[in-house]
Amino acid sequence: MTVISWIILGLLAGAIAKFLLPGRDPGGLVGTTLIGIAGAFIGGWISARWLDHPVSTDFYDGATWAAAIGGSLVLLIAYRLLFGNSRD
Repeated sequence: MTVISWIILGLLAGAIAKFLLPGRDPGGLVGTTLIGIAGAFIGGWISARWLDHPVSTDFYDGATWAAAIGGSLVLLIAYRLLFGNSRD
């Protein structure tokens, strides 16, 4: 997959992660979008590095989507834990 497809996958993974983990985010829509993109990259890297599942070149691979959404969820939870009270 190209970098553009990883960015698109990250945008969609961020939206899915936000749907699965509703609530107020400190960064709003832009922050959640950036977390989704970073989560897709980190999830793919972790999957290839430690889970012995290389990143597929197919955009519709389920394991690639799971890694991207999982990475986005982890980053979104960490972001909320670190910066969750900044809007109060």
